[in-house]
Amino acid sequence: MFRRLKAYLDSIHARDPAPRSRAEILLYPGVWAVFYHRIAHRLYKGRWFFLARAVNHWSRWMTAIDIHPGATIGRNFFIDHGFVVIGETAEIGDDVTIYQCVTLGGTSPDNGVAGKRHPTLLNGVIIGSGAQVLGPVTVGERSRIGANAVVTRDVPEGAVMVGIPARSTLVEAATWQKDFVPYGTPCSELFDPATQKLEIMRCEMETLRKRLDAMIEAGEKGSGKPSGRERRDRA
Repeated sequence: MFRRLKAYLDSIHARDPAPRSRAEILLYPGVWAVFYHRIAHRLYKGRWFFLARAVNHWSRWMTAIDIHPGATIGRNFFIDHGFVVIGETAEIGDDVTIYQCVTLGGTSPDNGVAGKRHPTLLNGVIIGSGAQVLGPVTVGERSRIGANAVVTRDVPEGAVMVGIPARSTLVEAATWQKDFVPYGTPCSELFDPATQKLEIMRCEMETLRKRLDAMIEAGEKGSGKPSGRERRDRA
């Protein structure tokens, strides 16, 4: 048990340069929230729902982090700071990092039958502060969700979602892995907001160009004329 606790604390220290010792990490509200959740989850699985909720209520009061007793959480889960909400059917893999003011929220079932309605985060996911991941979506392994992003669809493995005013943009990991760093990514990586904005615009222009080419090609096929690609091949 102590070996597992030591490994857990070391995994947090690897993601957070602030603490000077393992004892300091033991004071983190996120560590206590996960500890209380382990107790509440066991009670919940044993159908001691009231006691599970009581532990959850105490944990929320002590840590400002609300994790439903039914949520499934893997190893080395790190919540940096507080004000996080995690819903009942959320599933979290190993080595996941979440920063403050994140919500793993659910959708209301139209038929009145509760089912899987909260997100699934696979191993190694990082979610920046203020992000909202809503509904039964899956966030792929090692994906990054930027600060204030709103996620309502599946995120591929290794991809990055950038939060910008009034919308969120999913971009290719190969494009963003070097330049985009959400809050909480290792400090040795670089982050340039100006480059980020230009890259978003470039990706959007490239997407629009591909759609326009597809529409032109479809129109030329419908009229019986050779497509632009065919004309280039003939030339």
